[in-house]
Amino acid sequence: MALSFSEAISRQPIRAFSIVTFAICMLVLIADGMDAQLLGIVAPIVIEDFATDRGTFGIAVMAALVGFGLGSWGGGWLGDRIGRRWSLAIGTVIFSAATMGASLALDVWQMAAWRLVSGLGFGAAYSTAITLTGDWLPDRWRSVGVTTISVGTPAGGTVVGALAPTLVEEFGWRGTFLTIGGGTMLMVVLIVLVLRESPSYLLAKGRAEDAKAVAAKVLDGPVELVPEHHATDDGGASIGVFHRSHLRLNIGVGVSFAAAAMIAYAMLNWGTSFLLAKGFPFDEASYAVSVGGVTSMAASVLTGLLVHKFGSRPVFLAICTALLATLIVIALKIETMSNTPGDTERLLVIGLYGLAAALFSAAIAGMYAIMTYAYPSGCRSAGIGFGIFVARVGAIAGSGLGGTLIDLGEESMLPFFGTLIAVSLLVFAAPLVVDRHVPPARERLAGS
Repeated sequence: MALSFSEAISRQPIRAFSIVTFAICMLVLIADGMDAQLLGIVAPIVIEDFATDRGTFGIAVMAALVGFGLGSWGGGWLGDRIGRRWSLAIGTVIFSAATMGASLALDVWQMAAWRLVSGLGFGAAYSTAITLTGDWLPDRWRSVGVTTISVGTPAGGTVVGALAPTLVEEFGWRGTFLTIGGGTMLMVVLIVLVLRESPSYLLAKGRAEDAKAVAAKVLDGPVELVPEHHATDDGGASIGVFHRSHLRLNIGVGVSFAAAAMIAYAMLNWGTSFLLAKGFPFDEASYAVSVGGVTSMAASVLTGLLVHKFGSRPVFLAICTALLATLIVIALKIETMSNTPGDTERLLVIGLYGLAAALFSAAIAGMYAIMTYAYPSGCRSAGIGFGIFVARVGAIAGSGLGGTLIDLGEESMLPFFGTLIAVSLLVFAAPLVVDRHVPPARERLAGS
């Protein structure tokens, strides 16, 4: 009986090679997060060394976001051309080398240039790691795997946040960049020596013998493998991300992903600022952002489990509705709160902030599950890269506009939260516009 690799691997227990592939891709994204968030952690020291101001230094911070967007799209496209494994290796080399190169920067513009190059590597590694993980996981683990691996980057930020103070004390900020960049370069060795292209990708490229040899790592016995059948199959022709059959998918993912990312970056980057403005002490404002980081990671993993069981459309509708309601409640609470809020009020706001972070992170994680399922193997990497690219547009908008909206309201946070509430309506594009959702587990089992 002829089967696609996805069908064959889903008919047996998960094997060690699939788990190892997931683990290495997760390690790469943790390394990605360490390099990506290092500058933000040591920013006060670098600003003082460069004798510049925070506003000007923001150029260097924004450069990585721009590079990430371009790199995710470019790296995804490259992954579909030369292979996800090699695109992942190239992206890792780029961000590791550029992190080490940033130690040579003498001013903001040189730092921005290095961070732009770093961002290209961050994005390329991110999109191809998610694609490669999805390619090697059986159906029942795929949604959970790709949503779980998406927390690798924020987890890397947590790791480097713990390591950076000691490294800076020992080696200075320049030595810290060299140490972190050099350490993450070791991931390239694992990628090249251990990882392999998936049989699905190799079959899509017409490399049947190579696919058969690699599939033996996870299949119990010989299986006649055929290329994956997908809803967008067009007479056997290979189609790209912007093929007409992907129109609703591209629009729904693009609008929803950009909107969710704008909310996320506005809340995470400006959370401390709007809480301080409403009378929170700095330690509690900072703690609220930390709570948001923890709830974000937990929600991403939970989203994968829910999408697998119930399908992506109903889960997304619930996430969007809850996000809209939570933003409205937190806006009303902060707007009506006194300038000297009590302990109970502050605790409630911190809880609402953590809930909002969980929900916008769930929306972002769910997007990866949709893209991994909805794009065919031949352009899956580029499709995920495209989604991440448009998300970066939203991230830049949220980072850049958040402070302006807070200033616009003076003592009121209505401009800030009013904008985010309006943007949250656009997140509904994923469940309402996308026409190719992950089906519930019972439907997939019935069709197998």
